[in-house]
Amino acid sequence: MRKTFEAVYENGVLRPVQRLSLPDQLRVTVTISDTTPFEGDASAYFSAEEWEAALRDEISLDEVRQALSSIDGSLSDAVIALREER
Repeated sequence: MRKTFEAVYENGVLRPVQRLSLPDQLRVTVTISDTTPFEGDASAYFSAEEWEAALRDEISLDEVRQALSSIDGSLSDAVIALREER
């Protein structure tokens, strides 16, 4: 089973933000990634032409959902795998 959830670390304990439907005493493996929000200016990552082209994209939310649902595992695992291929 694979389950991704957000948690808060306080007083030496990881506390899930949402209730998890797991049996008591279940042993799990935890992978930690920092979810600190990006506070920088993202506009510098793309050229003015790229921003302009993005305004004309006609990708629907359903198309995005369909594309994301085809990814096995977690999105972070997919990104890591792509980086390892480089």
